[in-house]
Amino acid sequence: MTDSRAFPRIAPGLLIALGALLAGPALAASAVAGNRAALEVQPSQSQNPNPNPNPNIQVRDDQGHTVLLAAPARRAVTLAPHATELVYAAGAGRFLIATIRGSDYPAAARQLPVIGDGMQPDAERVAGVRPDLLIAWQPTAAEPLVRVMDKLGVPVFYSDPLTLAAIPDAVERMGVLFGTEEHARPAAQSLRDRLAALSARYTGRRPVRVFVQAGLDPIYTLNNSSIVSDALRLCGGINVFGLAPVVAPQVTLENVLAARPEAVLAGVSRPEDTAKNLAAWQALGLPAARAGHVYGVDADALYRPGPRLIDAAEAICADLDRLR
Repeated sequence: MTDSRAFPRIAPGLLIALGALLAGPALAASAVAGNRAALEVQPSQSQNPNPNPNPNIQVRDDQGHTVLLAAPARRAVTLAPHATELVYAAGAGRFLIATIRGSDYPAAARQLPVIGDGMQPDAERVAGVRPDLLIAWQPTAAEPLVRVMDKLGVPVFYSDPLTLAAIPDAVERMGVLFGTEEHARPAAQSLRDRLAALSARYTGRRPVRVFVQAGLDPIYTLNNSSIVSDALRLCGGINVFGLAPVVAPQVTLENVLAARPEAVLAGVSRPEDTAKNLAAWQALGLPAARAGHVYGVDADALYRPGPRLIDAAEAICADLDRLR
C-alpha cells in the first residue's frame, strides 16, 4: 500500500476546515477537533443587561444571547472572515472599522485595519478604534477581548451559522444590527431562493458517496456536524465519514479505501491544486480518482459559513451530478 506521506501536502491548511473561519490556512488541526460544547461561555455583561430601558434594536445571536443596541452599529469590528462577508452582504461594509488577519473578502475588506488574528485579537488595538459592536465567532477565542469590551460597554454578537439555511438568516440579522434591512432582506431572500432551487433540483436524485478531504498529509476529513456536510446533503451527497465522533477526524488511507467513496471533495487554494490532488489520489490507488472524480472548490468559499458557501454548494451539486 502506498503511504500518503510520500506525497506533498495539497493545499496545506485545509485540514482545519473550521479553524479556517478564523485565521485561514495556518491553524493547527487541534483547533477544530474539540467538542463544541466546551466552547460555551456565560453571557457577558454587555450582552444582557439593558442600560437603555427602551433599546431600539434587539437581536438574538448564535450563542442564544440577546444583543441590545440603542442605535444601529456604526463602528463595528469583526473577529472572523465569514462575519466580515456577512456584514458586506447585508450592505453594511462601510460600518466596519477593523477586522482580523485573513478577513479578505470582498476586496474592500482588505483595506480595513487589522487588529490581530482570530485566535489572539489585540484587545488594546480593538479598544483603540472605539467600536460600538464586536462581532465574534467562537467564545473561547474571543473571551479575553470580550472581558475588555464588557468594561467598555461594547456589545458582543456571536455569529456561527451551522447550516446553509442559517446563512440568509445571518445576513438579515446583520441588516438589523446595522440598520440596513432594505439591502439585507432582498439579499437574504435571493440566497434562500437559490437554496430552494437546489433543493428542488436535487432532492430525490441518486445518493453519491463522498469523501470530504480536509487534509492530505496527514489525511483529515469532516463529519456531519460540519456545514460542508449540509451542502453535500442538499446535493444528494453522503459524507462517508459523516458519523465520525469528532468534527475533523484524522483517517488513514486504508479507512478511505474501505469507505468506497465515489468522489472526493476538497477545498483548494488555487485552481491548479485540483489537478495535483487528482494525481495524488490516483497514485494512492483510490478508484474514484482513477475515474477522475476528484473535485476542488475554493477553500475560503467552502469553509466559511457565508454567502459564498452557497456558490460552493451550486458547484458541488453540479460536480456530483456528473456521477449519476
